[in-house]
Amino acid sequence: MADRKRPASGTGALPGKNLRDRVEAVRWVYPGYFALVMATGIVSSALQEAGWPGLSGLLLVVAVVSFAVLAAVFTVRVAAFAREVLADLSAPGRAYGFFTFVAACGVVGTRIAADGTPMAAVVLGVIGFVAWAGLSYGVPVRLILGPRTDPVLAGVNGSWFIWVVGSQSLAVVAATVGSAFPGRAGAAGLAAVLMWSVGVVLYLIVATLVLARLLLLEVRPQDLTPPYWIAMGATAITVLAAARILRMPQGAATSAVEPVVTGLAVVFWAFGTWLIPLLAVFTIWQYVLRRVHLEYLPQLWSIVFPLGMYAAAGMALGRVAGLPIIEGIGRAWVWVAFAAWGLVFAAMLAALLRPFLGRMGRSAAVAGRPSDES
Repeated sequence: MADRKRPASGTGALPGKNLRDRVEAVRWVYPGYFALVMATGIVSSALQEAGWPGLSGLLLVVAVVSFAVLAAVFTVRVAAFAREVLADLSAPGRAYGFFTFVAACGVVGTRIAADGTPMAAVVLGVIGFVAWAGLSYGVPVRLILGPRTDPVLAGVNGSWFIWVVGSQSLAVVAATVGSAFPGRAGAAGLAAVLMWSVGVVLYLIVATLVLARLLLLEVRPQDLTPPYWIAMGATAITVLAAARILRMPQGAATSAVEPVVTGLAVVFWAFGTWLIPLLAVFTIWQYVLRRVHLEYLPQLWSIVFPLGMYAAAGMALGRVAGLPIIEGIGRAWVWVAFAAWGLVFAAMLAALLRPFLGRMGRSAAVAGRPSDES
């Protein structure tokens, strides 16, 4: 029996000629495709904070619909292609993409809660936490104790930062729940502080591993994938989580760490800002100087999410810490994030519609061809 290999394109697009093609596409769908939901949800939140509720609501609808569609796709994939899912969970370069589901639950739940439905944050937060707990222990154990043909370090990439993002998204959810239900502020505050602290330590660990991989092993143009931008997105969501914790009703846990949370929030914001030009240089080197072909890939949402999170985090930190300059930067950055979202969303639609339009064009050509009898 021939070995079925993963398609080289990795686009994760689902259209095909028939049902069999569509099911086969689900077999190889990108594990981190929930980054679409993350990016859309956080840009929606940033637009709402900037005073554009109509546009924010439109993106929220897109985020919710995308979440539902992707949840159905991944349910089918887990049920029909468990072997491929386990293979992804064993692959260092792909395993941490599954944490995009955790972050998507946190981002969408928090955004819906902002419209007056805090129970959405509770429900999605619980679902996200269960997934986070399973992945946080299952993936490292599998990578460390499971069989391997190459060193795990060779597979380390920017997608590992999604582990941090997922952790901090749960901190944001806990802080949101604590603010919405003051009677539960003590327990929610403790949960938020614990998840935020875990996220901070994970960032230091992942950053060390990623830097070691970049410095010790050869870096090819195709290695600098868009998920490296999540290094900045992870700093930004750490800042946002800190700002949400500082806005909570005071409790024993939040009061004890308030000076640390405030100080580290400013440090992470500054470091994230420093990362932006560096990541831009990497991107230019890859696509301009080394001429890597630029096409739609689901990984591109890993660029949009950090841009949107940087805007939301800047506005939140600026307000809670009394730093109008940082708030102003975040407010201006909203439009950078929205423009990036629009470009990637248009590219995604074009990639999804291309097979359908191609078939229409071929059908029209056949219909317009003169028959033999004429």
